Amino acid sequence: MVDGSDTAPPRISVALVTRNRPESLERTLRSLRAQHVQPFEVVLCDDSDAEQARTCRALAARYECRYVTGPHRGLYANRNLSALACRGTHVRTMDDDHEFPDGHMQACIRAVEQRPDAVWIIGECLPGREHTAAAWRCPPQLHPRGYSVNPPPGERMWGIADGASIYPREIFERGLRFSERFAFGASYLEWGSRLHWLGYEILHLKSTFVIHHYDPNARSFSDLRTLWGAPLFAGLCHSFIYQPTLRNRLLTLVQFPVTVMRFRTTGVRACFDALRAFKEQRQISLQAATRNAAAGLSRQP
Repeated sequence: MVDGSDTAPPRISVALVTRNRPESLERTLRSLRAQHVQPFEVVLCDDSDAEQARTCRALAARYECRYVTGPHRGLYANRNLSALACRGTHVRTMDDDHEFPDGHMQACIRAVEQRPDAVWIIGECLPGREHTAAAWRCPPQLHPRGYSVNPPPGERMWGIADGASIYPREIFERGLRFSERFAFGASYLEWGSRLHWLGYEILHLKSTFVIHHYDPNARSFSDLRTLWGAPLFAGLCHSFIYQPTLRNRLLTLVQFPVTVMRFRTTGVRACFDALRAFKEQRQISLQAATRNAAAGLSRQP
């Protein structure tokens, strides 16, 4: 387990990523700054094109954010850069299409005060669904076939909320990063499985949620090869590194011919992308496990 003995008061840095959506970004910033309790800082990491970036930079100044120019290599490279720019004790990932109910940041601070060593994940709902059970549902975790499923209640989980999680900053200081091999897509599910494997406890923050203004037509990236390669990669890492049971491996391998039959040439390319990314990530993950062991941090069996 991660050592949570540090008695310094928690300071939550918001790592907000954006790309070419200034109107949506302003809605998020307006909602965040309306919170009664404010984060320690807001880091806005902007991957926008030049024209849109000028507007986003002005919004950062208006809403008192620290502006960082993004790497222009995809969502996860942007998320890594935003986390590394944070100066607080904890990093709260955030997306530019979110809004927040009253008391959201206060709930985040209370969570890290309670368990500063844990990774906290936050559920979401669509606009107008704030008073339904959907708002309080736990974020999903990775299935061996690459898609997401609800975590079983009462068990240690590897669920993750890509744009709504709180991490001890030391996770990034130890060299851990989101995989950047896919510009977007479900590769983030691998991150949750990896953190669980490395010994970090992942907990659902049940007292709040985010309102997700999801619009499939407003995505910054859209590519079938990436869309299907990313979950194959996540499944490979889960079943051949983090939880290498025979059942998991078979479930993952079955997904490869399914992808090829469904998408033909694009599916073949997605499979090769997943295999190349897995080979790279395997070495990175094993090195991270060695570093954690040297630091006295236990790994999940």
